[in-house]
Amino acid sequence: MSWKSRGDPSSSRSVISQKWTLLLCLSCFCAGMLFTNRMWSVPESKGLTRRTALEEAKLNLVSEGCNPKALHQKEVKRETRDIFGEVYKTHNAIQTLDKTISNLEMELAAARATQESIRSGSPSSGDSKTDSSGKRRYLMVVGINTAFSSRKRRDSVRATWMPQGEKRKRLEEEKGIIIRFVIGHSATSGGILDRAVEAEDRKHGDLLRLDHVEGYLELSAKTKIYFATAVAMWDADFYVKVDDDVHVNIATLGETLVRHRKKSRLYIGCMKSGPVLAQKGVRYHEPEYWKFGEPGNKYFRHATGQLYAISRDLATYISINQHVLHKYANEDVSLGAWFIGLDVEHIDDRRLCCGTPPDCEWKAQAGNVCVASFDWSCSGICRSAERIKEVHRRCGEGENALWSASF
Repeated sequence: MSWKSRGDPSSSRSVISQKWTLLLCLSCFCAGMLFTNRMWSVPESKGLTRRTALEEAKLNLVSEGCNPKALHQKEVKRETRDIFGEVYKTHNAIQTLDKTISNLEMELAAARATQESIRSGSPSSGDSKTDSSGKRRYLMVVGINTAFSSRKRRDSVRATWMPQGEKRKRLEEEKGIIIRFVIGHSATSGGILDRAVEAEDRKHGDLLRLDHVEGYLELSAKTKIYFATAVAMWDADFYVKVDDDVHVNIATLGETLVRHRKKSRLYIGCMKSGPVLAQKGVRYHEPEYWKFGEPGNKYFRHATGQLYAISRDLATYISINQHVLHKYANEDVSLGAWFIGLDVEHIDDRRLCCGTPPDCEWKAQAGNVCVASFDWSCSGICRSAERIKEVHRRCGEGENALWSASF
């Protein structure tokens, strides 16, 4: 069987087919290897170097720059930066312009005051302070707030701490101190009240008449008009407001203010912070109490209204802005409100609010003479027309102190 099968022709052909098949596979494999090596071989670069990461980043930036959308976005960003820069420059220019306008308004007010002083024939003295234009410069203007019904109070002040006649003129010429009672006019202009005040002024010559209708509820408006009028009439370092039922030592007041002469925006007085009274019908009721926060809140710090002083710059500020300054019910609160937001130096000096004897008397004996004396319970000297002479005798600085003082 085996020999027969080995001699079978079909078996021989099968063996031969397997050999050729194996040879053909080997040939295909070699051909495949040769083809693969030739197709996937990476030719060596000639003259080319591999880029670093930094060079790749730079190349990306350059390629992005060729993108129109990217270019547009960069242009928008550049324009935005330019706009912000211009806005900042414009804002600075506006601030500079505002300061320049404010300075010009101050100079204009001073020029008007100079013109008014020249027209009114204000006295001049070689010993007084003058500015570059030769205009008389006073130390202070003291405005005594008074009313039509206060004739006895005015006479009591004239008989005590306010010099009269030639002495008052000498006070202006030698010491640079102006003192005037400040009063407006009645609701019926030219009526009996106005005629009585005009007659009083002709006799004493110590009244400053304001373009203002008198009324207790109009004290804030009167205060604004007083400062504006005083700045226009007299060029002074300080402007003082005092009530006609307060005793004042003029020399001590002058010496106190002179120490602050170099300060441009000064607000001096007895600083307080009383309660905001919302209840109607009580004294010092504040109709706009809701502006000061919750019920029971207190006012911001401000000088008590019996006596306070402000520097020339602040008086000029009030004069320029009087039409837009808000008026509260209480004039001392109004004055303090006008200075909020300004670069103002507040000085709390308790000598400007001493009590009547024995308080002011003990302080005078200790060498600490009071500037002003009054009773807190009455917001002034109680029954001042009768008692101010006693206060003057026991707490006054003496007439020689005024004439020997050097300001």
